[in-house]
Amino acid sequence: MRCRVCGEKAFIKLHYPKMYLCADHFVEYFERKVKRTIEKYKLLKPDEKVLVVVSGGKDSAVTAYVLKKLGYNVECLHINLGIGEYSEKSEQYAREQCRIIGAPLHVVNVRELLGKGIGEVRTRRPTCSYCGLTKRYLFNKFAYDNGFDVIATGHNLDDEASFIFSNLMNWNTEYLAKQGPLLPGEGKFVRKVKPLYELTEREVVAYALAVGLEYIIDECPHARGATTIEYKQILNELEEKRPGTKINFVKGYLRKRHLFEAELKEIELNECKVCGMPAQGEKCSFCRFWGLEEPVTLKIANTDDEEPFGP
Repeated sequence: MRCRVCGEKAFIKLHYPKMYLCADHFVEYFERKVKRTIEKYKLLKPDEKVLVVVSGGKDSAVTAYVLKKLGYNVECLHINLGIGEYSEKSEQYAREQCRIIGAPLHVVNVRELLGKGIGEVRTRRPTCSYCGLTKRYLFNKFAYDNGFDVIATGHNLDDEASFIFSNLMNWNTEYLAKQGPLLPGEGKFVRKVKPLYELTEREVVAYALAVGLEYIIDECPHARGATTIEYKQILNELEEKRPGTKINFVKGYLRKRHLFEAELKEIELNECKVCGMPAQGEKCSFCRFWGLEEPVTLKIANTDDEEPFGP
């Protein structure tokens, strides 16, 4: 098959919209779509300081690469979760990705910072639950403490469709009221954006291959059996039968999201007595879970290398 634009050998077949593209024109298509997403949802301004949270995987690496190419002021943060060999490999990939991208990389090591890695805490709470809590706190606090205007994550269309589907299946209406490509900043919560919001996982993989970004393929050991993976499989089957199912599902949700806003509850936030970040009680959920009595320090080092941060 031949590229729709130039007639050269096709690199990829897009199912929606249906067309064949060579590698060069696919890269142009992908980057144009990211740019349109940023403009459409008003995600970023040209002069902002952007923190991209890189995991070592494809989505976050592609996010950092494209934003840097589009001229944004990008720095990256990797959170080493302390999950044995998986975390060590993830950090190695993140370091190499940032070297290729030409963006500074900052590394926070959970075990060094908190004394234990993810999966090593004795708790009834599911591992993925407190892992998510830990990551969200650390990248928000790092961004706030170091003057970043916005946090960019690598969530793609498949992630968003499965998240919406999951919350509809369980009628988690509060989550449905505030999900989307942009989460506005408020107080010490830094604004969060998703530049890959309208791009499929398949397109992200193809872009990483086209520009030479290698990434970790291994799945987190704690993610096995997650319901989100099952929901993605269901949506993939629907997409195969009816191309465009995912994007139409997500766009339809955005049009109707206001119907869930009545479910949002007014929450009075205090300052955590330990770290000063937003909290519903005396302590924020992060300090309470980890049993902290002193705040963690996440300041950028005085050097421009990628040294880990400590407490």
